[in-house]
Amino acid sequence: MSAPHPVFVLHEHDQPRHHFDLRLEENGVLRSWAVPKGMPTDSAHDRLAVPVGDHELDHATYEDAAKRIADTGWWELEDRNARRSVFVLHGRRGPRRYALISTDAGALLHLVREQPDAARSV
Repeated sequence: MSAPHPVFVLHEHDQPRHHFDLRLEENGVLRSWAVPKGMPTDSAHDRLAVPVGDHELDHATYEDAAKRIADTGWWELEDRNARRSVFVLHGRRGPRRYALISTDAGALLHLVREQPDAARSV
């Protein structure tokens, strides 16, 4: 039986250098981006998001000595075009809306100024 919402996981890695991986369930896999400096904490400072290979769904709960789960929950896509996806992560600390923006050099992760109401996160 499949989950009612697609999952997301934010892995925190210690190797080879400290960084984070954002993984979003889509089309039966976890699409993944390395986010070297972690998720953006305000809308004025975007973060580099480097696409990496897809992972199997069981990786959503995987941890080891160098990798731990920093956040997890479900996500919803709000809008998508050829260069940008807007989505909400419903994680441990409530919902946060982000935009993943494709650039010629890779991608940027942006915390959207307008944030969802926490009561909607159920």
